[in-house]
Amino acid sequence: MNKYKAESILPYDKKESKSSQVQQMFDTIAPSYDSLNRMMTFGLDKRWRRIAMKCLTKYHPELILDVATGTGDLPLLMEKMLSPKKITGIDLSEGMLNIARKKINEHNLNHTIEFFREDCLSLSFPDNSFDAITVAFGVRNFERLEQGYSEMYRVLKPGGALVVIELSTPGHSPFKQLYRLYAFHIIPWMGKLFTKDNRAYTYLPLSIAAAPQGEEMLKIFRKVGFSKTFCRKLTFGVCTIYIGEK
Repeated sequence: MNKYKAESILPYDKKESKSSQVQQMFDTIAPSYDSLNRMMTFGLDKRWRRIAMKCLTKYHPELILDVATGTGDLPLLMEKMLSPKKITGIDLSEGMLNIARKKINEHNLNHTIEFFREDCLSLSFPDNSFDAITVAFGVRNFERLEQGYSEMYRVLKPGGALVVIELSTPGHSPFKQLYRLYAFHIIPWMGKLFTKDNRAYTYLPLSIAAAPQGEEMLKIFRKVGFSKTFCRKLTFGVCTIYIGEK
């Protein structure tokens, strides 16, 4: 039985695990993922990432793990803003990782950034391996959220920080009503128009609405061991940054 509601929201009506379905979904939409994201967020996703990385600067991380790295936008930004020694990006989708690798090759950053296909629910890294861990727009896709956070806590060094950027739902009028109109009607229409996967962008708003938000998310942080937790809402509550320390 799934503990959190988001874990029960699946991309497709199949008997396969959520992780398997998420992998298939992102493999399918990978070619159009970046351009459609820019369009759907009006470019605000870039601003949200920059704000989150500014929160990491005080930790001066040298070794960073980016979970659900997707097409590699966050590692590229980290390299520019934080100048770490090494960034490791992991994702379930080879389709997304292939695009990420092309970006790194184009920027000649193979010496700093590397990507692996890996499941965040069972990380291959030793305990206390990273100074910081990031997840951008990915935790709502975890098959078991608490287990994912536990694994990240395990491989994070004492004194290190976890930074999660996740989409969220505004709680006040009129933004609440406008968001629902946009998320549940316009986004699925755009997804159907520009991708081969009709279901992917119907799944998106459903998974956002079902994911733990605000204090509920921070409670999971604290349950697995994180301390000094806090969150910051952005753009009228459409996006939230969560931070916890080990």
